[in-house]
Amino acid sequence: MNAAVRAVVRMGIYVKAKVYFVYEGYQGMVDGGDNIVEVSWESVSSILQVGGTVIGSARCKAFRTREGRLQAAYNLVQRGITNLCVIGGDGSLTGANLFREEWSGLLEELAQKGKIDEEAVKKYAYLNIVGMVGSIDNDFCGTDMTIGTDSALHRIIEVVDAIMTTAQSHQRTFVLEVMGRHCGYLALVSALACGADWVFIPEYPPEEGWEDLMCVKLSENRARKKRLNIIIVAEGAIDCHNKAITSEKVKDLVVQRLGFDTRVTILGHVQRGGTPSAFDRILASRMGVEAVLALLEATPDTPACVVSLSGNQAVRLPLMECVQMTQEVQKAMDEGRFVEAVRLRGRSFENNLNTYKLLSHKRPDAELPKTNFNVAVLNVGAPAAGMNAAVRAAVRVGITEGHKMFAVIDGFEGFARGKIKEISWGDVGGWTGQGGSILGTKRTLPAKYLEKIADQMRTNNINALMVIGGFEAYLGLLELSAAREKYDEFCVPMVMVPATVSNNVPGSDFSIGADTALNTITDTCDRIKQSASGTKRRVFIIETMGGYCGYLANMGALAAGADAAYIFEEQFDIRELQANVEHLTEKMKTSIQRGLVLRNENSNENYTTDFIYQLYSEEGKGVFDCRKNVLGHMQQGGAPSPFDRNFGTKISAKAMQWISKKLKETYRKEEGKVFANTDDSVCLLGMRRRNLVFQPVAELKNETDFVHRIPKEQWWLKLRPLMKILAKYKTSYDVSDSGQLEHVAMHSPKEAETGAI
Repeated sequence: MNAAVRAVVRMGIYVKAKVYFVYEGYQGMVDGGDNIVEVSWESVSSILQVGGTVIGSARCKAFRTREGRLQAAYNLVQRGITNLCVIGGDGSLTGANLFREEWSGLLEELAQKGKIDEEAVKKYAYLNIVGMVGSIDNDFCGTDMTIGTDSALHRIIEVVDAIMTTAQSHQRTFVLEVMGRHCGYLALVSALACGADWVFIPEYPPEEGWEDLMCVKLSENRARKKRLNIIIVAEGAIDCHNKAITSEKVKDLVVQRLGFDTRVTILGHVQRGGTPSAFDRILASRMGVEAVLALLEATPDTPACVVSLSGNQAVRLPLMECVQMTQEVQKAMDEGRFVEAVRLRGRSFENNLNTYKLLSHKRPDAELPKTNFNVAVLNVGAPAAGMNAAVRAAVRVGITEGHKMFAVIDGFEGFARGKIKEISWGDVGGWTGQGGSILGTKRTLPAKYLEKIADQMRTNNINALMVIGGFEAYLGLLELSAAREKYDEFCVPMVMVPATVSNNVPGSDFSIGADTALNTITDTCDRIKQSASGTKRRVFIIETMGGYCGYLANMGALAAGADAAYIFEEQFDIRELQANVEHLTEKMKTSIQRGLVLRNENSNENYTTDFIYQLYSEEGKGVFDCRKNVLGHMQQGGAPSPFDRNFGTKISAKAMQWISKKLKETYRKEEGKVFANTDDSVCLLGMRRRNLVFQPVAELKNETDFVHRIPKEQWWLKLRPLMKILAKYKTSYDVSDSGQLEHVAMHSPKEAETGAI
């Protein structure tokens, strides 16, 4: 929430508006006085890395009465405030909408009572409202992610990872209770992200006789040499008769039926606390700026809106449509229409549920189809957190679809050397939380091994390839498809899933591993900023990875609240460096006496990190001193973030389903083999704005700058001005990309297949 507060304040001041804090939620608005104060630029300094909200929040009985709202209206009119930005859940937003509808009536009443004059009634005739959804359960319809959800998932995953090590040692079963009274999002996504054995959520109660099914599943897992079981229960979990399923009940069941050593852990308010994740900070900063733009453009006729995220796109939606749809879900659940409830939650939720069902329960061998196709999976490029989750999903979906799955060790180099083996369902258990690449990965390209790789494809009768990796994986697929003329072995469906910390693969807004790296950078910047709090006036210069791609430097700067980010995509000269130094010198005169500057490793061959450090040191003499830090390979390591586990799992499952479809299409019965030589049989699966799309790698060639290994156009460059505005630079903000008011789309079941994340 603090990132949103900061963005609203700074964007507001940037557009020359007066900005006020209302402390303690609606209670503060009703009480007035010192609860409503004008704020300055510095008021929101250093709050980006703080959890909770600095302006306080409170449930307010008074605001639910007309008298309370009358008092609130009076307090706002006194200060000439007619634009409200509300950050909260559906209760807060519904209250805001009611307040807006009553506004003119409230002013009339105040005038009748002689509290304000007719002049004021005319001058402040309309109240504009824009909402941002801050709720950890992600229970608000119309928005893919609410502010706070990703951070709550970070807390849950940290706990699950810690519990897994102890459960592993003691061969225990753990029942974890997570928040979500009416919405199972946190339970579902954390189950997906840690590969839990069973999950209970309110929207999808287990069928009759679930007790037996669950116990069979748990004992089967133990029989497969799995030393631990994890069961996740949402606090609002119910069975199909609307009776509560509690964590204690689940524990007793496991102990009585199976005699397993079982423990319950209730996560409670841990989930609401802690430092916000990089994703949440960037999301909230984007939403905050969008909210100010929406207020500026609001007219008496536009409905109150919420700014939200759909895929990777900021959108505006009518507030009441979202609220009504959110209430519809609850109604559907109360009436036992659970299929409907899941559908109303939106396609992202539905996708999560379907993927979880696909990956957690292995069907008995007898029930599995047999396709006689062999599919190989390999990792290419540098390691990225989340690769293992992607491999696990690919292997399990492949087995479910009836294929024989093969794992290639050490990328194309290992492939050429015949390092390839069949991999089973159980082999990939527990992989989601592992960082790096378990299969091993190499940067080597296939061109010099074509002959040997073709031999291996023939020997092992490989009918399709799935490559998980970065820019090398993309180049590798281009080389393999070019070699099709010479080698028939490469005439098979091939798909690439982007995984690299640099996020420099054409055809996708995100790649697996970038979120984890971004969190590492953000955490480090937080610590570095804190180290400066004792010493006055210090500027830090931090070098990030990314090759020529400025994604990590730019987004890291946005998430850490940096003063500048030097990137290759936006050329800079000595004048700009000079201006940055002057800007920091000015900043040191205020109460904020430290600076943070990020530099992408290849942003400029002459203005190196050392050069910038020396320049700043010399120019800042007597005003500030300088330190530099090269983050290096810590950006490639670490346990994958919830986003990377989830993204990796879903995108990889989808890629595997595409392979199955292509295998059916390209199988030639008369010859008894797969033959695919068209461009559309070598694809990259990427996230583009709102959808997951398969794009032939041949078509992506035109979009690629091969010299610098980056896409020619990158979506995040549009967020550059955002970072500059929040760091107090004069710049022009391109509003063409800001959301127009849309309606909440009820998606048809068909649309779920086109794929949202």
